[in-house]
Amino acid sequence: MTELRQALDDISAIRTQVARGTQFRGYGPLSVASTGILALFVAAAQSHWMAGSNQGLKAFLDVWIATAAVAVFLSALETIFRARRVHSGLAMEMIQAAAEQFLPAIVVGLLLTVVLLRIAPQDSWMLPGLWEVIFSLGVFASCRFLPRQMFGVGAWYLAAGLVCLLIASGHHALSPWAMGIPFGIGQLLVAAVLRYGFEDAIEES
Repeated sequence: MTELRQALDDISAIRTQVARGTQFRGYGPLSVASTGILALFVAAAQSHWMAGSNQGLKAFLDVWIATAAVAVFLSALETIFRARRVHSGLAMEMIQAAAEQFLPAIVVGLLLTVVLLRIAPQDSWMLPGLWEVIFSLGVFASCRFLPRQMFGVGAWYLAAGLVCLLIASGHHALSPWAMGIPFGIGQLLVAAVLRYGFEDAIEES
């Protein structure tokens, strides 16, 4: 029984290792592009709404946390279906390997938000820029099993986050466009890389 368990553990370890060394094709360009369009739409709607109201930090966070939840749901749904179709028997290992690369960035973003709101809510104007910088780290971490053009997407999020911090430092105010433009364009870039990057890799090979 011990030998059987050891053999099963070895097989599981091999499958995990293979998954971590294989390009992940589970991310779907359709759902990712949809999240980019959603970010731009939400930014436009919130910008119009905030212009005629006194809603502040709570409303801003509520809107973008809800938007992020919808975006994650759409992406996760397509990823699960695509991974099962493209990666077949390794689907769960591939999804787990992909999540391991990006999950730390998401957790850090959440924890940083909670801490900043608790100890320095007056500095909440930095949140959009910080989120984009942290998101860029998740993209960079995922580059090793995605098309090489994804590095450019990570550079976009990093640059956008730094620019947002510089711009917001002048007036210390939250702007919906500080979320909508970086994430809207960024997600559309991700979708383009997913759509055409894998095709380029196949042609080169």
